[in-house]
Amino acid sequence: MKKIIWMLVTPIVFFPFFTAAQNKEFNKENLPNKTELKTALKEIKEGDFYYYSGIYSGFAKALPHYINAGKLNPDNRELNKKTGKCYLNSCDKSKALPYLEKAKQLDNNSDLEIDLLLARAYHNTLQFDKTIAIYEEYINLKGAYDEKFDNKEIKKQIAECRYGKEMIANPVNVKIENLGGSVNTGYAEYCPIITADESSMIFTSRRDNTTGGGKDPAIDDYYEDLYITWQEDGVWTAPINMGKPVNTDSHDATVGLSPDGQELLIYKDDNGDGNIYRCELKGSEWSAPMKLNENINSKSQEPSACFSFDGKTLYFVSDRPGGYGGKDIYISHKDETGNWGQAKNLGGIINTGYDDDGVFMHPDGVTLYFSSVGHKTIGGYDIFMSRFENGIWSEPQNLGYPINSSDDDVFFVISASGKHGYYSSVKTQGFGNKDIYRVTFLQDTTVEMEVRTKEPKLTLLKGIVRDAKTEKPLEAEIEIIDNTGNETVAIFKSNSESGKYLVSLPSGKNYGISVQAKGYIFHSENFDIEEKEGYQEINKDIYLKKPEIGVNIILKNIFFDYGKAVLRNESVTELERLIDLLNKYPELKIEISGHTDSKGDNEFNLNLSQQRANAVVSYLIGHNISNSRLIAIGYGETHPVAPNESPDGTDNPEGRAMNRRTEFKITGK
Repeated sequence: MKKIIWMLVTPIVFFPFFTAAQNKEFNKENLPNKTELKTALKEIKEGDFYYYSGIYSGFAKALPHYINAGKLNPDNRELNKKTGKCYLNSCDKSKALPYLEKAKQLDNNSDLEIDLLLARAYHNTLQFDKTIAIYEEYINLKGAYDEKFDNKEIKKQIAECRYGKEMIANPVNVKIENLGGSVNTGYAEYCPIITADESSMIFTSRRDNTTGGGKDPAIDDYYEDLYITWQEDGVWTAPINMGKPVNTDSHDATVGLSPDGQELLIYKDDNGDGNIYRCELKGSEWSAPMKLNENINSKSQEPSACFSFDGKTLYFVSDRPGGYGGKDIYISHKDETGNWGQAKNLGGIINTGYDDDGVFMHPDGVTLYFSSVGHKTIGGYDIFMSRFENGIWSEPQNLGYPINSSDDDVFFVISASGKHGYYSSVKTQGFGNKDIYRVTFLQDTTVEMEVRTKEPKLTLLKGIVRDAKTEKPLEAEIEIIDNTGNETVAIFKSNSESGKYLVSLPSGKNYGISVQAKGYIFHSENFDIEEKEGYQEINKDIYLKKPEIGVNIILKNIFFDYGKAVLRNESVTELERLIDLLNKYPELKIEISGHTDSKGDNEFNLNLSQQRANAVVSYLIGHNISNSRLIAIGYGETHPVAPNESPDGTDNPEGRAMNRRTEFKITGK
């Protein structure tokens, strides 16, 4: 008897801000007009059919029927509760609050479901103190008569509210912008993926121009398709449906994109078994999707994935058995045959007993972004960041408010520069459903905490590969070498139609870059990027030359110690590349020339350049290249390719570095 009395008086103490109201049933007394009563009961019956159906779109389909009934009787507790619950399961969650507050005003039976729904509505509108009050009272009330009551999830909600208060009190310095009507529509747009330089974006949408034009009967909404847009002068173009073979008559959704935009990962629902497929851009056409192997795809769901900067590692999400609980993030490395190897769980620092999803690895190769329900969140999924340093993952850090909200924030991607992030969200100023938003990190505060203030340490190298004479774009293989260990970091291709290429070079390595195309001499570049070097973007068009007499090529990855003529180990890959060229064209004769800057004695520079040219020729001869095909000449400082001094007479270190070089010239065929 005590318990019953307490339950009845609790609402008076618990909700002093609600005034008493009388619940009005749908009957003749409250609706004497027979037509109105009949109409209202019919609307409720149809709404209930969908409300209790258990299908994905049930709440959305029930909502208009409940609203129509509510117009005839706005003072029914149960109808207000159901209407509020429908809104809580829609894109317009904020509209739930007035209905649920009204339901509580009309509640004379201490309906605990109303309490929980109202708490969710307050949580969603960031009214954390009210949310906490409801949850704490709910724990007391429920625990008073249910000894088996597990309050773990309720306490988690309370912790989210308290953390939310902290985050809102210390917001991160960002600007969040809707991408506008050129990209967003009244339909849902979500899961954006971008190239590292933000030149293009692919996203998922449910639009009436979906491939095949059909709707998913389970949700009464259009099938998902992939759309692409390009950024021109800071403005995103009108998106284009990517069409077949990428899109099909069923669901097709974005998953991941390589930094250069040449490889695309998409999600397909194979009869309830969600799997990841790969497409490759060949010129302006995408290849047919190919399903990734069984190490990646399982009988469980794999909804999210991304490439590493070098394309050799895949990070992906799966809810397969054996994880920490719910969805976990896994890693797989590509083997020598090009197949994805055995998947490995990223471990308990990243994964939790709840869902961890929406994985994205930054082009710097060390910074991981993902969404999680299990880490310290404001509510629902929040976006987190972790760095892989010294062989371990750092403790994930919440990106903060207002990036994260009390609703689900998932599928966040960020540009190579770290200045812009993209994600989808539902906001009151949107276009009616999920929209894509851009986050601009202001005043060099990528995020508030220490981990998030670090500028990305990488160099983004991009441009066009062309024929040196005709300037026609070329498809070429671009090999990235770690000169210190003479190891291949990655191999990419320029686009066969546009000749465009883009590569990400994380700081801390001496990179040798070789560009080769059939029928052309290789072109080499060198980028020695210090560990402390921050973000930089270099645009460099590369011109390939054919093996013709008189053609001169700079070997940018031949290295000597200062003032010495002994080849350093970092030169091996470049020398082997030259050997391969001479073996491929056995009729070629070449001159190897050494050059210095203007520092030091002229005679010393001349002798040094000759000795260095001799060292290269000796290496070639030692690797079975006939000395009759080779000649070594040292030019000292007499053939500069850049000024050794600036116009004001001061030293020009960049020019001097360019003048210290080794070249080869074709002298005969």
